Amino acid sequence: MALDKNQIAQRIAKEVKDGYYVNLGIGIPTLVANYVRDDIEVEFQSENGVLGMGPFPFEGDEDPDIINAGKQTITTLPGASFFDSAMSFSMIRGQHVDLTILGAMEVAENGDIANWKIPGKMVKGMGGAMDLVSSAENIIVAMMHTNRAGESKLLKRCSLPLTGVGCVKKIVTNLAVLEITENGFKLLERAPGVTVEEIKQVTEGHLIVSSNGIPEMEI
Repeated sequence: MALDKNQIAQRIAKEVKDGYYVNLGIGIPTLVANYVRDDIEVEFQSENGVLGMGPFPFEGDEDPDIINAGKQTITTLPGASFFDSAMSFSMIRGQHVDLTILGAMEVAENGDIANWKIPGKMVKGMGGAMDLVSSAENIIVAMMHTNRAGESKLLKRCSLPLTGVGCVKKIVTNLAVLEITENGFKLLERAPGVTVEEIKQVTEGHLIVSSNGIPEMEI
């Protein structure tokens, strides 16, 4: 059974450790804040100038003036702070963020990421993605394993314009958890009910499979 977007976020939340400062990218990554354990303290940072984001607000409780980088309404935790973009990017470029969680259109087996532009389609700009991938030492990607045509998004080489080179450490898709290694994508976990063979069929890049068997994800 392939995971949905919320389950991907729920699995990634297990990677968040006590005391971490975490930047959440647009899309699936924004959902991670909803699933962090209650017994740990985590500071979520948004590049538009927020530190201390909480879960998404319930319907009717939204404040249109409090948003994340994707212009979604958010909540803030006690002690949260707001600041300008210069301060926000100083945090990012100064490597004060422990974990960055991003979405992606493509990831290559060497850790390259493409997540900002499809040629021929209008985009307003790269946003903060380039700063995040060039400064962060721990990047996890949240993405679907295939595109709408059923083609692999985990490739030997990215076909789209790159955002960053050799920067991704781990990927959580709707089918699997994978780690970037010198030799390609190392399969760590598989979604419940999904076989290793099914993952192989939709992974264009080199897939490393342990002979000891691949455990199912715990969601």
